[in-house]
Amino acid sequence: MLAEQELKEFLDEKAFWYQARWFIDDDPVQIPHLFSSREDIEISGFITAILAWGKRSMILSKGRELMKRMDMSPANFVRNASERESARLGGFVYRTFNDVDVRYFLKALHKIYIHHGGLQKVFYDGYRSDGIIGAISGFRQVFLSYSPPARTGKHIANVLRNASAKRINMFLRWMVRRDSPVDFGLWTNFSPADLLIPLDIHVARVARSLGLLTRKSNDFKSVTELTGKLKEFRPEDPVFYDYALFGLGVYEKF
Repeated sequence: MLAEQELKEFLDEKAFWYQARWFIDDDPVQIPHLFSSREDIEISGFITAILAWGKRSMILSKGRELMKRMDMSPANFVRNASERESARLGGFVYRTFNDVDVRYFLKALHKIYIHHGGLQKVFYDGYRSDGIIGAISGFRQVFLSYSPPARTGKHIANVLRNASAKRINMFLRWMVRRDSPVDFGLWTNFSPADLLIPLDIHVARVARSLGLLTRKSNDFKSVTELTGKLKEFRPEDPVFYDYALFGLGVYEKF
């Protein structure tokens, strides 16, 4: 086991290596990087993050397919799509996420952008009152407040029931982290210091092998344990190390 300072230096080196423009080429973050407008980035990023489980090549393929069905203008589609245009979503499926879910997601996003000031505002309302946990749980409450199909709620993790919320935490990383060629840094009213690690099986496995995570389950308690440990190395930006842990697991089979 590496000593604390050696471990920090090792993780710093790996994180800087993986936090590079080349990383975008085969990562789901490639989809929001197709766009330049703020709302297009937010909406495409959110939808892509929700799809982000399984093989990355398939996530990219399905993310692009969904953007094409929205005329490569996701913000305009969310705000203005007619019933006829929305019918283009019919038949979409990726694993357990299908056109029933897509239709509700776009309905909820429409409400959020027309009536609630957009995704940033909804997340920030919870963040302002109860930190990052409030941001995630408050968003879920708003997003699922428009009579969703019973099947759709499972796609938005509930941290109050100990879900790791990997996909929401990854989306927040994309929106909040600054000074990164991969992340966007659009949401400047959030602090990167408050972000939580997007805990997937690769990150968790590497973290345990390095002695950074003792808990066995990949749940919200593990998210807070690991994020707390990473804060000891980089208190202003603990999720910086997501790149190191993910890269070691996926690219180096650590």
